[in-house]
Amino acid sequence: MTDEKRLPPLLKLALELGPLALFFLGNAYGDRFGFAENHRIFAATGIFIVATVIALGISYALTRKLPIMPLVSGIVVVVFGGLTLFLQDETFIKLKPTIVNTMFGIVLLGGLYFRKPLLQIVLDSMFELDEEGWRKLTLRWALFFFALAALNEIVWRTQTTDFWVSFKVFGIMPLTIAFALAQTPLLLRHEIKKAGEA
Repeated sequence: MTDEKRLPPLLKLALELGPLALFFLGNAYGDRFGFAENHRIFAATGIFIVATVIALGISYALTRKLPIMPLVSGIVVVVFGGLTLFLQDETFIKLKPTIVNTMFGIVLLGGLYFRKPLLQIVLDSMFELDEEGWRKLTLRWALFFFALAALNEIVWRTQTTDFWVSFKVFGIMPLTIAFALAQTPLLLRHEIKKAGEA
């Protein structure tokens, strides 16, 4: 029987948001390190790839496992970030949020179709909900992921690269936190009470 290790919440948050923050800083200040203004995104992408791999490595070293969402996102960062650098085409890194969010949405809807509570696995068993609660929460998150994918497409296709980077860092995360908090009534309604808590 293995004793499952969990990261402290602040460290987990730092490992997930750290690479994103470095991506923003790399794009904002890349010209100070000799990169032309229209090439800052490539410097930022290189930093993003390295920071993502390091964050995943630290997470694995501390817990001996990798959470599904950061792992999938990390793989897409490495693949599409690598294509961005190799082809010198920023389109690939801009497509990354669209692809990741669409994948999560499809997987969650697929889980609903096959009656598998995949969101429970994705959320690392953070909640104990009844079957109806998992079904409703899964559907809401799937639709939210599709909305994020669509929003990313609109922003990167209509705005400047700098605006897109800022939106990726300061737009998507607050939207996600707000959406997660908005699910609190659903979680409370469908939470399975443990013995002695009822």
